[in-house]
Amino acid sequence: MIRRRIIGRFKRSKQGGWEGEISTLAIQRQIRLVPNDDRASDRAPSFRVMLGWHHIGDAWERTSHSEPPREYLRVRIDDPFYPISAMLFPDAEGLTAHLVLPPSDPRSNRQ
Repeated sequence: MIRRRIIGRFKRSKQGGWEGEISTLAIQRQIRLVPNDDRASDRAPSFRVMLGWHHIGDAWERTSHSEPPREYLRVRIDDPFYPISAMLFPDAEGLTAHLVLPPSDPRSNRQ
């Protein structure tokens, strides 16, 4: 069984992105995912991760390989003390979402 750790809860913002709180042992902050209107290519981030007016990361739209396929955002937050790579999964209605850490590789815990 794959266990995912939820580190954030988000809701749709009026501007078309997401807003919510990220909470880990090291940080607890209100952040926003703002649509990136300046995309130069398909590989450019779909959203900018913002803390206040500071750009702290990016997010890309992805589709899962599960059945049925599921839309989500791959989120990267560039914190110098605790960089985060996570996934934002919207609920079925697309009104709320959970930010989750990817499952850890059990082989990495071997000593």
